[in-house]
Amino acid sequence: MGSRWYTIVIDAADPARLARWWGEVLGYELLYEASDEAVIGAKDNGHPGLCFVSVTDPKSVKNRLHIDLNPDDQAAEVERLVDMGARHVDIGQQEVGWVVLADPEGNEFCVLTPREQ
Repeated sequence: MGSRWYTIVIDAADPARLARWWGEVLGYELLYEASDEAVIGAKDNGHPGLCFVSVTDPKSVKNRLHIDLNPDDQAAEVERLVDMGARHVDIGQQEVGWVVLADPEGNEFCVLTPREQ
């Protein structure tokens, strides 16, 4: 194999804050932090991880790439995430089986109905 998936990079106004938020959501640990970058990953091997990098321009359009979460209980997970600072967003999804939320910096993600792993 020529390449292995290492991480997804996410632009952030406050990388450390957003990394900690997603770390709590996913049960990931903080692997690295600097003033302009923070990386989180799974406790076992860390990869693939999420790398948050500092950008100055604000988010202005719908994400072209997003995270899908697969909870055991969709309604309970949506409630937990909203309590943590996520918000409901309408990206034109209409009647679907998933819930679209945005993280504290406005990045959209989906909370699916439970699926087999």
